[in-house]
Amino acid sequence: MRSRISYWGQNSYGATHSDTANWQKTLSTYCQDDSIDAFPVAFLNVFFGPGGVPSIDLANICSTTNDPLFPGTNMPDCSFLASDIQFCQSKGKIVTISLGGATGAASFTSDDQASAFGDTIWNTFLGGTSSVRPFGSAVLDGIDLDIEGGGTTHFAAFVNRIRTLANGASKQYYVTAAPQCPFPDAYMSTVLNAVGFDAVYVQFYNNYCEVSNAGNANDWDFESWDNWAKTQAINKNVKIYIGAPASSTAANSGYVDASTLANIALQTRSQYSSFGGVMLWDASQAYANNRFDAAIKNAIRQGAVTSTSSKPVTVPTSSRSSTISTTTTPTSTSHSSTATPTTTATSGNCAGVAAWVANVAYVGGDTVIYNGHLWTAKWWSYGDVPGGSAGDWTDSGACTSFAAAKPTAHSAAMSASVASIPPTPVA
Repeated sequence: MRSRISYWGQNSYGATHSDTANWQKTLSTYCQDDSIDAFPVAFLNVFFGPGGVPSIDLANICSTTNDPLFPGTNMPDCSFLASDIQFCQSKGKIVTISLGGATGAASFTSDDQASAFGDTIWNTFLGGTSSVRPFGSAVLDGIDLDIEGGGTTHFAAFVNRIRTLANGASKQYYVTAAPQCPFPDAYMSTVLNAVGFDAVYVQFYNNYCEVSNAGNANDWDFESWDNWAKTQAINKNVKIYIGAPASSTAANSGYVDASTLANIALQTRSQYSSFGGVMLWDASQAYANNRFDAAIKNAIRQGAVTSTSSKPVTVPTSSRSSTISTTTTPTSTSHSSTATPTTTATSGNCAGVAAWVANVAYVGGDTVIYNGHLWTAKWWSYGDVPGGSAGDWTDSGACTSFAAAKPTAHSAAMSASVASIPPTPVA
C-alpha cells in the first residue's frame, strides 16, 4: 500500500466556506504531483437502496441530486470520473471506495447477506462486471470501511468475500479501515478483530485522544493501537496511521500545524514499529490550507525542518462536543458528523451546523448549510435542495461564522495524506 493517502469525495472545504473556487475538484486535480499516493473515494453511504443496489454520494462532484441515476436504482452515474480514476492509477496511485460515513446506512442482518454484498461491491466497483458501474470502465483498487454507526456484526463475512474474489486476480486489492481514536472503537472493534486489514487510519481528532493532546500521556493512545496491531490484529503487519485535520475548519478540534504534526509523526515512527504514516481529512481542506498535504510530506521527509504558514489552533475544552469519557461510547467524527441536523443556530451564524445532505430526511426547524448560506426547513423535506422549486427551505442569510461547523457525510471532512511505511497489500 502506498504511503500518502487522501480521502476524496466529500468537499469538506465547501461545507465550511462559501468561496467556490476552493471547493473540491475532480479527482485528477489531486494526482498531479507526489503529495498523495492513494485515494479512498468517500462515500458509499447506502448499502441497500432501490433494487437492492447501493448508492454513493460525492458531494459537489456526483450525487443522487445532481446526476442521472441508473434505472430502478438510486445509484448516480458518475462514469465521467472513469478517466480521472484511470489517470490517477496511471500515475501509480491507488483509488479505493470508502463505505459508510456518519450518514451511511451500513449494516447487515446475516453473514449470507454480507457475503452477497461482497459480490455486489466486487461487481460494481472492483474486478467484476455489472450493468451498474458508477465509474464506468474504471476498476478500483479495494475497499475502506468508515463505519460510524450500528456496529460491524457480519462485516467479517463481507471482507472475507472480497478477499476470496481478489485471490488470483491480476491486480492487488486493499482493505483498510478508519476507526476513531478511543480504543477500542465503539463501532468497528468487532470487524477489526475478526479479519485482516492492510492499514488502519485512526481518527485522532474530535476526541480526547486527538493529536493536539499528543503531549499528554493520559490522552494520547497510539500505544494502544500499536499494541493491538502486534497482539490482536489478524494481520500482524497492519500499519496504523495518525489521522489529523488538514485545517482548522476540517474538524471541531485536534488541528495542529504541519511542523507540529510532522514532529508527532516522526516521534511516533521512532517509537512504534506499526506506524504507517499521517492521514489528513480532507483533500479539499489540505489544498486550500496552503497545500497542507505537501507540507506534511516535505516535513516528514526532511525531518520536520520545514513548516507551513498555517497557524496552530488552540481549541478550548468546551468546544469538544464529541469528547467521550469511555472507550465504548460512540462519538461523532470529522469524517462526517451525525446526519441529524437539529442544531439551533443564530441567523447567519453557521457554527456547529451540518451541510445539507440529499438523502437525509429533515423536519421543520432543522438548519443546514448550503452554498454558503444558512437554511431552515419549513416542514418535512427529503431530497429537495435548499432554494429549489419545492420551497421547503427558508434562506436565513449568508453564513457569517463557520467556527466549529460540523462536516457531514455529504460535505464531509476526511482526506488522508499519509507519509511513510507501506502496509502489506491484499493478495
